[in-house]
Order: sequence, then structure tokens, then C-alpha cells
Amino acid sequence: MAEISMNKARTIIRKTLAKGRELDLKPLSVVVLDSGGNVKAFEREDGAAPGRFQIANGKAYGSIMLGMAGTAQMARAEQQAYFMAAANGVYGGNVIPVPGGILVRDKKGDIIGAIGVTGDTSDNDALAGAAGIEAAGLTAEV
Repeated sequence: MAEISMNKARTIIRKTLAKGRELDLKPLSVVVLDSGGNVKAFEREDGAAPGRFQIANGKAYGSIMLGMAGTAQMARAEQQAYFMAAANGVYGGNVIPVPGGILVRDKKGDIIGAIGVTGDTSDNDALAGAAGIEAAGLTAEV
């Protein structure tokens, strides 16, 4: 099974944070998970709230465990709140179903990980994260 490399994870974080600065977003935090939901890399910008790791991780973790990005999770939560509540229960309350949880696909289209971005609005988090993934030569599913 293909996995996201440490080099790609670091590139994604660096480029996501650069996009956030370019867009004048609030301080961001970014986590990269491998395809098993394990933390590969994390950074929290100066000025970001200390609890942002848990939020970023919840966005990414939900994406990888459910196989759907945060935008799709949010739509599912709006349509079937009982399903997302049950799924969140299965995963110990660690799923945050909002934009900013982004699946990472390789050139073959295989899921190799997910990222979680938090700090600004969820839509802006997703925008910055997608830019970071694409700058690393991978495909973002927001």
C-alpha cells in the first residue's frame, strides 16, 4: 500500500502555511496523517490556539477513517446526523466533520493519507490545505 512520505508531509505543511500567509488567514495548524490514521507530521503557527492539534487531527482522522473529506462529512452530518453521531462514537469522539479535513491521493488516485487544517474559517482552512497538497504534487479531495 502506498503511503505518504515524510518529505511530502513536510512539503504539504510548509505550502499550506505559506498559502495561509498569502491569504492573510489567522494562524494555522496543520496535521498530516498516513493512511492508517497515524500522525506523520504537525505544525502550529505562532499565535494559534494551543488546542488546535486536536481539531486538526479530528478533521484529518474523520477523513481517513470514513474515506470522505470534511466537506462530504459535513453534508452527511446535515442529512443524517444520527449516522455521523454514531460514527463519531465508534471513533471515540475524534471525528470533526467539517471542511479542512482533506484526503490526499497519489497519482494513481489511491488514498495515501489525509490532512487537517484549522485556525481560520473551515472553508479557508480547506483552501489552504488543498494548495499545500497540490504543491506537493498530490491530489486533494476536499
